[in-house]
Amino acid sequence: MGKKKTLTGALLAAAIMTVAGCSGQGAASGETAKAPADPADASGTIKVLTHRTDLVQNGTMDKYAAEFNKTYPEVKVRFEALTDYEGEVKIRMNTEDYGDVLMIPAAVAKNDYPKFFAPLGSTAELGDRYRFSDKAEVGGKVYGVSTFGTANGFLYNKAVWKKAGITDWPTTPEEFVDDLKTIKSKTDSVPYYTNFKDGWPLTAWSNNIGSVTCDAKANDKLAGPVSPWKRGSELHTIDSLLHDIVEGGLSEKDPNTTNWEASKDMIARGKVATMQLGSWAITQMRAAAEKAGTDPDDIGFMPFPARKDGRYCAVLASDYQQAVNIHSDHKTAARAWVDWFTEKSGFPAKEGAVPALRSAPMPDTLEDFVDNDVNFLERSEAETGAVNAIDNAAEIGLNKPDYRQKLVDTARGAQQGSLSDFFAALDKRWNEAAGTVAP
Repeated sequence: MGKKKTLTGALLAAAIMTVAGCSGQGAASGETAKAPADPADASGTIKVLTHRTDLVQNGTMDKYAAEFNKTYPEVKVRFEALTDYEGEVKIRMNTEDYGDVLMIPAAVAKNDYPKFFAPLGSTAELGDRYRFSDKAEVGGKVYGVSTFGTANGFLYNKAVWKKAGITDWPTTPEEFVDDLKTIKSKTDSVPYYTNFKDGWPLTAWSNNIGSVTCDAKANDKLAGPVSPWKRGSELHTIDSLLHDIVEGGLSEKDPNTTNWEASKDMIARGKVATMQLGSWAITQMRAAAEKAGTDPDDIGFMPFPARKDGRYCAVLASDYQQAVNIHSDHKTAARAWVDWFTEKSGFPAKEGAVPALRSAPMPDTLEDFVDNDVNFLERSEAETGAVNAIDNAAEIGLNKPDYRQKLVDTARGAQQGSLSDFFAALDKRWNEAAGTVAP
């Protein structure tokens, strides 16, 4: 369960690249996968490919299918869970046989969606109904609906912070660092845990882009020779905070010894005070607290330490998007499943995630955000393709752990160089790459 959810969380920040060898066999008709006007209009057996092996193995998905059948009795839903979801689906997409419903692999370039997936409706139609629809929008049509979304911030052990005498969220990066220093001096807890060795948790820092200036289009604005790490920029603020935490000796002594699974128990028991992750992780940490015999309510979630006009902001980003195979013989039944799973299953609420359906309430896991009037911003994906192209050409990896691992090593003295030199080198590579990528 932990590993599968880990992959899900990591995927929120995965770069979209072209599928090697994916040819999209067969002609793309462009036929919309329409929702049935009457439940009786949906029939047939559909296969749903999923990365959630845990939910298939423990029978949870079958329970969802049984509920679905109460409305759509003529549709039989079969699930196929894939451990290496990205790798296996990428291979299958060289044929026409990649399920009837699937989660869009990160490896599929956004502009190639029409080759592989049936459109679900227009941007105007689905944008008003669902969050994150622009992530799967190509040419005015939407090709996927998000399973759920996640907010970014810091998981923290409230009891540890309270023991250090801290009851209010920090409002600036400097105040955040000062709070960690207080935790170090007044408790036995490790103030901050990097999860350096597993690597992927470091990518979550990129999901704070937009939270610093409360700008939902902040990521789009990276599409060009804009020196993303210049002083005052989102990434300068975000990465400087990580650097300052490590340089100040406020994280674990040896980042090469961190362990993701072990970190759950450590924060649950108060051995670790704080970790930067998406809100999807809250339920896992609270489950770890129950297992450890500590209070699950001690696991809190705070926004990035920055405010605009007196309010914190949290950027909401989409997880996997559900799509209908363009070659499916049962598009109506497949669309019925997508709509039902998104709107009626209760899946996002059970996962403690942000629902794609705009009319649905925020999850209980984000109750503190709602109560403290945190401003939720739906991240714009309008320029994601261009930003990823520059990032790939620059070989930096905003959504990969490598460059932040180098940042951590620089901060702890394991790699030579200053922070300013580190940022200057990143800006140079980014700007040069932007000049080689077609707009």
